[in-house]
Amino acid sequence: MATDYDASRKTEEEQKEESHEARRLTSGEQDKTSGKIDVDETELAESFELPGADLSNETLSIEVVPKQANEFTCTGCFLVQHTSRRSAPNVDLCNDCA
Repeated sequence: MATDYDASRKTEEEQKEESHEARRLTSGEQDKTSGKIDVDETELAESFELPGADLSNETLSIEVVPKQANEFTCTGCFLVQHTSRRSAPNVDLCNDCA
């Protein structure tokens, strides 16, 4: 069996607790916390607020420019690339995806 010498050492008491926990889980005893109702994570996330930021009435305004004559859409990553990034002539695949 391999030994991890970098792992933290456990006392005999901690080892006994772990073995007791393992026996309890295999014997079928139920955890005392298993009867608790699961908390909805999305509901919990909605309660968090960004510090000092009220972005509720902010709008994102960017200018979308159509694909230019010297650009192509890569069929691998679906990004618009400059024609100098084309892997081969008349192939719509960028250097990264080739």
